[in-house]
Amino acid sequence: MGKVIATFNSRNQAEEAVSAMRDKGLNPEEISIVAKTAGKKGRGDMETGGEMGAMDVSEGTAWGGALGGLTGLLAGAGALAIPGIGPIVAAGPLAATLSGAVAGGVAGGLIDLGIPEDRGRYYEEEVKRGKILAVIESDDESKLDDAVDVLKEYGADDVETH
Repeated sequence: MGKVIATFNSRNQAEEAVSAMRDKGLNPEEISIVAKTAGKKGRGDMETGGEMGAMDVSEGTAWGGALGGLTGLLAGAGALAIPGIGPIVAAGPLAATLSGAVAGGVAGGLIDLGIPEDRGRYYEEEVKRGKILAVIESDDESKLDDAVDVLKEYGADDVETH
């Protein structure tokens, strides 16, 4: 199975790209999105000792809801606390991988998907910095080619095929 991975600087870019990929025939189970949510004053951030229960997850919930409403990924959208990163929202197949391997963080989830460890760690750092991660998985090479084109068209950075 081939994979395309990329980052976005804005939620809007990511939402528009996911919508465009859906229009090109990619299915919800082929698209994953991971984004750090902005906890207020570090609440919920595992690095500052905050507790997930104290975090205001309204932004993450709204993100997941908007993403789900726009792209049909709502069933896979959820908020997680990742040690070393803090609160994130994830949608698509990667969300399930991350919830099962929270200790491994985003890099661990990407490694589980077959992304090389050094690249997984790079993308985890990008999520820590506030970028939005998109991962597309498909057996259909033409869908992967379409995904690359759409990601680039909507301003994605670090577009890679694995």
